[in-house]
Amino acid sequence: MWRVLLARARQKHRTIGFPDAPPTLPDRMRGAPRVDPERCVDGCRACVDACPTGAVSVDERLHLDLGRCLFCTDCTTACPNGAIGYSNEYRLSARNRADLILDPELRTRARTLDDRMLKLFGRSLKLRQVSAGGCNACEADVSVLGTVVFDLGRFGIQYVASPRHADGLLITGTVPDNMRLALQKTYDAVPPPKIVIAVGACAISGGPYIGSGHNKGADAIVPVDLYIPGCPPHPITILDGLLTLLGRINPDRYADKRR
Repeated sequence: MWRVLLARARQKHRTIGFPDAPPTLPDRMRGAPRVDPERCVDGCRACVDACPTGAVSVDERLHLDLGRCLFCTDCTTACPNGAIGYSNEYRLSARNRADLILDPELRTRARTLDDRMLKLFGRSLKLRQVSAGGCNACEADVSVLGTVVFDLGRFGIQYVASPRHADGLLITGTVPDNMRLALQKTYDAVPPPKIVIAVGACAISGGPYIGSGHNKGADAIVPVDLYIPGCPPHPITILDGLLTLLGRINPDRYADKRR
């Protein structure tokens, strides 16, 4: 017993200070892509051709869809002029699917729930996690939020075993055909009002399987209230999205980050 207490005293406080303090992130973390259309050469489609999911497109200017992006760096390697790069920006979530289209001049980020929903879920949110054909990468980063380092429970957010005990769903995976009915039934079992959160490129767009015809993402089956992109998203990215949705983080702090 004394050895346990001594070890605990030596370990000290292990829970991160986020969101009161900035998170400590690895230098190699691939956060929000940076797009510089001014570096694009007319007629060059090297980044478009290199992208495995069609996340990069060019019309009158260069665009990047975070909902499709795998953060694989194929586009940055292919681009001869460095028009695309990655930052250490972890704040990636959005309320609307269209807001995940990266525009250098404007980027709308996640917003807090409306007053009615915030009154219901702002202090206590129970989520049923649904792994709908995932590879376990997003599932692992969702699960790690329950550890002492992140301590999701201190914000009143918990995972529950039954959708009938939940306030909403947290979905990972591509939602292939054999999971569509299961997801729909799980969604129907959650009592209204309810929210749905799609985590990862697979749940948002089908990820690396986009275009197969059988993996179209969660919002092809159920309405989605929060999109958290990544492959997989960093746990801090997931936590940031959840806390912004619940009004624990002021979304206006993003104003100076719009590009």
